[in-house]
Amino acid sequence: MCDTCGCEEHTHAQEVTPPVKIPVVQKILGANAQAAENNREHLQTHQISMFNIMASPGAGKTTLLIATIEALRAKKHIGVIEGDVASQIDAEKIVPTGAPVVQINTGGGCHLDAPMVHQGLHSLPLAELDLILVENVGNLICPVAFDLGQSRKVALLSVPEGDDKPYKYPAIFEAVDVVVVTKADLLPYLDFDLAAFGKLVHGLNPDAPVIPLSAKTGAGMAVWLDWVEKNS
Repeated sequence: MCDTCGCEEHTHAQEVTPPVKIPVVQKILGANAQAAENNREHLQTHQISMFNIMASPGAGKTTLLIATIEALRAKKHIGVIEGDVASQIDAEKIVPTGAPVVQINTGGGCHLDAPMVHQGLHSLPLAELDLILVENVGNLICPVAFDLGQSRKVALLSVPEGDDKPYKYPAIFEAVDVVVVTKADLLPYLDFDLAAFGKLVHGLNPDAPVIPLSAKTGAGMAVWLDWVEKNS
């Protein structure tokens, strides 16, 4: 029997309410974009440039930061924001350079976001700095989607990772201002076609220079340091 009218001879179609769509991703990115703009304005007030450095774990981010700080010590006052899922190992490596450093642990998150960086900025002596280097969490996918308020985005790829990564992770190579090939001292020993890699990168991002270097030997560092100075 029909509960609506008591009729036994016909049935009533059940009305289905469509599910409510909550644009969670859009809300998160929207809030992040506003925080990023606040960071950008804050940095501009202090006349500070900020680079968002993105790469896989083990690509040599911290090693490059240390070499950069030491090479530009007489020209730039540099601060560092270190992003990691856990631990403060990388921040501890920065300390001997004398550069002020803040460690941000995401507690499992695969990237830094603008509100995290905002907190980090307030822990740095901004009045004393010209440049802030942000070492993002090691990942080639997540970090690129979150604006931090940076003035430049940098991608690192180490020679051991292989020259095919622009095929696999195109978004990061499309988005950055420069691509640094680290551990270039290993090129004679590994199957990494630097020319082919550069061609792939420029197919995605014609304006991004590709800079091979070795922070260990110093080869190629002059080109990188020149880029840093011109863009900060």
